[in-house]
Amino acid sequence: MASHNNIKVHEHSFVAPTSLTQTASLPLTFFDLFWIRNQPVERIFFFSFHSQSHSSFFFEKVVPNLKTSLSHALQHFFPLAGKIVWPCDFKKPIIHYTPGDAVSFVVAESDADFNHVLSNTPHETAVSRSLIPHLESSDSHASVISLQITLFPNRGFSIGISAHHAVLDGKSSTLFLKAWAFLCQTNNEELSSSSLVPELVPFFERTVIKEPTELGARIHDWTEVLSKLFPHKSNDGRSLKILPSQPKIVDTVRATFVLTRVDLDKIKKRVLSKWDDLNGGESSNSKPKTLSTFVITCAYTLVCIAKAIKGVQKERQKFAFGFTVDCRNRLEPPIPENYCGNCVWGQLVDTDPLDFIKEEGVVIVAKSIYNKIKKLDEGVFQGADKAHGRYIALAKEGVEVMGIAGSNRFGVYGIDFGWGKPSKVEITSVDRGLTFGFTESKDGKGGVEVGLVLNKHEMDLFDTFFHGGLCDD
Repeated sequence: MASHNNIKVHEHSFVAPTSLTQTASLPLTFFDLFWIRNQPVERIFFFSFHSQSHSSFFFEKVVPNLKTSLSHALQHFFPLAGKIVWPCDFKKPIIHYTPGDAVSFVVAESDADFNHVLSNTPHETAVSRSLIPHLESSDSHASVISLQITLFPNRGFSIGISAHHAVLDGKSSTLFLKAWAFLCQTNNEELSSSSLVPELVPFFERTVIKEPTELGARIHDWTEVLSKLFPHKSNDGRSLKILPSQPKIVDTVRATFVLTRVDLDKIKKRVLSKWDDLNGGESSNSKPKTLSTFVITCAYTLVCIAKAIKGVQKERQKFAFGFTVDCRNRLEPPIPENYCGNCVWGQLVDTDPLDFIKEEGVVIVAKSIYNKIKKLDEGVFQGADKAHGRYIALAKEGVEVMGIAGSNRFGVYGIDFGWGKPSKVEITSVDRGLTFGFTESKDGKGGVEVGLVLNKHEMDLFDTFFHGGLCDD
């Protein structure tokens, strides 16, 4: 499976917002601060040349257009060009933009096999990792986004983005990418500060976010809170340096798996047929008429992952599942869909640690996820004050928490910078934990794509469970 993976950097420049001459600041909300030292969210968009385009086309047309449109996009999304800082007289960090602040923009070239990278079959994790830019952070400040544009000579190019999770959730970063792509398709002569269509204009007003009473008394000392969330022997709670979390590169592979609409319906039918025969979760909701794509995809994928890991490493058999929920329409009152910032909250599914490896694990886990989602109607922050303790207890029991990144509702395969829609979209940062990536399928027919990183033997077993389960009656 060995392949070339050499990266040649042609340029490292910085792109600033167009005509933004004043300093500006934006506070971080409690939604943002819980991600302040977490690893960034990293994604890669691959675009194929639709004709035999030479490198000159990339350097003379693609790169300049991407740069110019990025500068105009940052005019609308100015916080992305700024930095996270924590002034000594402030109780919590802020995003601060100063004229001259800019986004790191790397132009590189790869000799990797473009067809191999685009395929869903397993390939070396290091290939994708080389297409992602570094996001700068230190004790005193942190960048918000960084970008890397990589040429695959005569075949296509990729756009790799690293985004700080304390500033952008998945929906917000996708909004930015859609705005950038929209402006990239606009003629330079037509670009102006009012060029964006209304649905792509970000909403940055932070006063719409109210700290929930379920978190206890209103938090006044974020230094203390962050010290507990991110314990570190040399940390006074005010450090903004992203905590180290090395990606799993050695002896691991990355692969993409597809569940078609037919596959999803088949799994759904099977789960519902056994709904009343098996327990799952704490509540006893009556059998639903249908199940969401999210519930079905998560249950099926998580069980395949757990069984694959246990099949290779017998001692690893206790698992849990946590996911984030978009709170924009769950707050009271709801906030705009184009709110740009974090508005997601973590949820831990009520499962027994051994549920994922049971014979009917898909049914049991699907019921647990469904019941958890139904309970969100009672309040998305319910039990939030106990969540940290629950995670600590699971870790002490040797339970591994699996997660999910992305959404099939983001519409990432519709992002077109002017040279066609993506040939593939990858959530690269799933290589930092036991997490799988989740997007809509490229063909637009209602299916989904699942991306994950496992060691080679685990991936082989996952493939067997994943495809074997779809053949069952």
